[in-house]
Amino acid sequence: MKRIFSSILIFLLLITNGYSQRDNASKLGWKNVNPILKRINAPKFKEKDFNIIKYGAVADGKTLCTEAFKKAIDECSKAGGGRVVVPKGEFLTGAIHLKNNINLYISEGAVLKFSTDPKDYLPVVLCGWEGSHCMNYSPLIYAYGQKNIAVTGKGIIDGQASEENWWKWKNLSNDKESRPRLLKLNDDKVPFTKRIFGEGFYLRPTMIEFYKCKNILIEGVTLKDSPFWFMHPILSTNITIDGVKTNSIGPNTDGCDPESCSDVLIKNCTFNDGDDCIAIKSGRNNDGREINIPSKNFLIEDCSMKDGHGGVSIGSEISGGCWNIYVEDCQMDSPALDRMLRIKSNSKRGGVVKNIFVKNIKVGQVAGAIVELNMKYDPKEADGFSFYPKMENIFIENVTSQKSKNAFYFAGLPQSEIQNVFITDCKFDGVKTDNEISDAKNIQLKNVFINGKLIN
Repeated sequence: MKRIFSSILIFLLLITNGYSQRDNASKLGWKNVNPILKRINAPKFKEKDFNIIKYGAVADGKTLCTEAFKKAIDECSKAGGGRVVVPKGEFLTGAIHLKNNINLYISEGAVLKFSTDPKDYLPVVLCGWEGSHCMNYSPLIYAYGQKNIAVTGKGIIDGQASEENWWKWKNLSNDKESRPRLLKLNDDKVPFTKRIFGEGFYLRPTMIEFYKCKNILIEGVTLKDSPFWFMHPILSTNITIDGVKTNSIGPNTDGCDPESCSDVLIKNCTFNDGDDCIAIKSGRNNDGREINIPSKNFLIEDCSMKDGHGGVSIGSEISGGCWNIYVEDCQMDSPALDRMLRIKSNSKRGGVVKNIFVKNIKVGQVAGAIVELNMKYDPKEADGFSFYPKMENIFIENVTSQKSKNAFYFAGLPQSEIQNVFITDCKFDGVKTDNEISDAKNIQLKNVFINGKLIN
């Protein structure tokens, strides 16, 4: 009830269009962070270790250890949980499926290498793929409907993806009509378990995917060269991602893509990716609207973004909506990073995006706009559809940048204008071109400088 009251009060303050009311709305919004943090509690585990060496794993980086992981996880589960330990050394494996109360612990000096043979990720499992749901190759690390699960440690998880294996599937998924087939199944509302993909369909698996899980922790590990998205919690709650590093220049190698999740904390992470660093999602088209679970109540703090399409993105698969997102104290800097904040959708994907709060961000350089709000993403797809997205109540405070194409790119729709965007105490230097703003209203700037000039 308090959160509902706060949202109503924010709206009432905004419609007065005054600076003081706007500032009060921002302060009120940030007060919601503490209740969110109180609900986010990282899982704890029994102090009992199950070393994979005991179950037949060989640390030569060549012997497939999938069965050893399965045995260790099964025994750990039967004992009520604990740590499944990957010790120092190199271990090769296929898909790993976690169970309740299990912490997959990658020790310092350990390298967990995943096979590049697609057959090691069969049989197919229920998972998400670009906002649609289907039966596909298992993610490299997967859990379905589990509680209290974790991937932790100071070691490395290496997907071993390259242009010689997984990454060359990017074009094959279109050339073989696999991706269009999945989108058609989504449009036709075919039951998820009847959407069979896997072998011969070229839909790449994610690295870590937890589907309908609760109480999740991913901490400390370094993730590299994923076939597809790195971290993809979906339809899950109470998630902590802390001190994780992602590193990949491959196609669609997003760093972290929480989808239809709530109560999410992402902190102290470093992202260097071939696509969005963080991309918040809530399903695509009919799948997102039918499930109708928004992503909400996120805190993203003290993260560093390097290469990527967006530092923090929302969308484009955002049909279920997204609100109450808080981003603070992050650093972003790379000529190959396109934007600081990116919100994207179109009139086929739709979705309501509101109550987005961003403050204290230092940007060295980005290639495009600092803030991009785009309702015309992938415009050919949107022809003939009228699920008009909404983007409103967006607060940007104390952001500095040294180099960008422009400061703002806002592209709304005549049928659904972007509204209530408040930008305060910001300084954007090295800006090459003018802002591009269309179909947007109540855009307020206070103490904003572009190339040294006050533009209130």
